[in-house]
Amino acid sequence: MDSKRQQKFSRLIQKELAEIFQRECSHLFQSTYISVSGVRVSPDLGVAKVHLSLLLSPQGRDLLKEVQVHTKTIRHELAKRIKNQVRVIPELIFYLDDTAEYAAKMDKIISELDIPAESKEDPSNPFNRAEEEDLPEEEDFGNEEEEDEDEEDFRRRR
Repeated sequence: MDSKRQQKFSRLIQKELAEIFQRECSHLFQSTYISVSGVRVSPDLGVAKVHLSLLLSPQGRDLLKEVQVHTKTIRHELAKRIKNQVRVIPELIFYLDDTAEYAAKMDKIISELDIPAESKEDPSNPFNRAEEEDLPEEEDFGNEEEEDEDEEDFRRRR
């Protein structure tokens, strides 16, 4: 779990890198939309692992390599923006964020599953409603006359 300091620093780097990718360095990456989906920072704030989402780009791995080639330029732009807020500009390590692809893959697998419709008369179903109707009604174990006598005794003692 990250400390509050790491979380604040991560948010700062994420915000600034997002702006850098959209405004400063967009010409370096063939006008592909690059979003920063997350940043994890080491406890000493010296290394930042940056997860990128590459939209409108069929060749994601190639573009990631291109980003890695320009890491020095990106780090320099980041340094210009946050130099008054931090002591050390972290080393940037870029990763491809493939959660959207993973979610699409899982969605496809789930949609291809052959799940039979639920049957109310299915004996193997432990949540069958028909079995609940066969349950005996709750029995009343208390006697009303005894309860009235207990209340009278309680009132007398007060």
